[in-house]
Amino acid sequence: MNNNFFIAKRLIRSGDHKNKISSPIIKIAITSIAIGMIIMLISMATGFGLQHKIREKISAFSGHIIISNYDTNQSGLTLKPVSLHQDFYPKFKNIDGIKNVQAFATIGGIIRTPKDFEGIILKGVDSLYNWDLFKPYLIQGKIPHFGKRMNDSIILSKTIADRLHLKLHQKINTFFLRQGSQKPMLRVFKIAGIYDSGFDDFDKTYIIGDLKMVQKLYKWSDTLTGGFEVLLQDFDQIIPKTDEIYEAVPSTLNTESIIDKYPLIFNWLNMFDFNILLILVIIIFIAGLNMITTLLVMIFEKRQFIAIMKVLGSSNRRIQKIFLIQAAYIISIGLLIGNIIGLGLILLQKYFGFIRLNPETYYVRTAPVFITLKDVILLNTGVLLAILLMLLLPVLVISKISPVKVLKYD
Repeated sequence: MNNNFFIAKRLIRSGDHKNKISSPIIKIAITSIAIGMIIMLISMATGFGLQHKIREKISAFSGHIIISNYDTNQSGLTLKPVSLHQDFYPKFKNIDGIKNVQAFATIGGIIRTPKDFEGIILKGVDSLYNWDLFKPYLIQGKIPHFGKRMNDSIILSKTIADRLHLKLHQKINTFFLRQGSQKPMLRVFKIAGIYDSGFDDFDKTYIIGDLKMVQKLYKWSDTLTGGFEVLLQDFDQIIPKTDEIYEAVPSTLNTESIIDKYPLIFNWLNMFDFNILLILVIIIFIAGLNMITTLLVMIFEKRQFIAIMKVLGSSNRRIQKIFLIQAAYIISIGLLIGNIIGLGLILLQKYFGFIRLNPETYYVRTAPVFITLKDVILLNTGVLLAILLMLLLPVLVISKISPVKVLKYD
């Protein structure tokens, strides 16, 4: 094997002084593989990044799995409360992989200023709420502390703040309509923080406040809530965990994953997997065709070498192996160059975000990138093996070369 490698390496560096056809073709093959690798890396990083970022944003506002009554409004507004005294709250005892279980309740209202107004949904949370997913989007102020005493502080979005010309620490008048009540209830809130998720569906609507405030607006006792959000340790387990949680909660409660709650968004995200796969297949196929052409030219150019090797007793299989190793060497150079440039561009996008997107279409303002070392290793290995498999057919030409004819006429 080592002898084959060194022979193959010498074949690349050595040149037939009469014919240097293969040299520029090898450079073209290396360049095409490098460019293809750059495109594949960027496609995977941006596709996975968009999926990862949008999942994070939806999870920051809705958790991964929602437990509520069956008659909860499709808009997310609470119609019928749920008791806080549940066996699974604040922690599931018999289900692994659960990061947090947090209570919430929502109520619709209107923020009114002297010049304008805006419809909103107040989402009430308590002291057990996990803010890890939400913190990256907090751009001003701080997260209020929701403890035993009712807190009138809220967090609203930059979108709402800009529309109504509101500022941090400002007090705002908010009106709420309750079922069966003709007179709206006025509550004065203090803006403790401003967030900007870039997800317009949430930024245009949600403000976050104290669960106790929502309980008071609905005239509930402190033992009632609108529902529960479940955060998982691994998002990829959301489908089996949703079924597992459904079996564990009382029959009067419904369990819904955010995939079921936002089907259009997640169906759109799932299309990225097919698009990425399609790009990979096309790029590998084109790179493979370039390598087939390169290998055939190399075989034609080195036919005297092949004839001499056969005369000296080398088998077709050994000579074929030498050329395949030579091809693998060329492919590896292209992959190395492509990885360096591709990963460099991905890092530049990650830290500087020079590619911008329309948030109304893509739900993010900057193209997110996300790729793991495992993804890079699998991609490189897959590309190398796929192209080498494509080269198994053209390398059979070696067996058709006759030493007698080649040495006689060349």
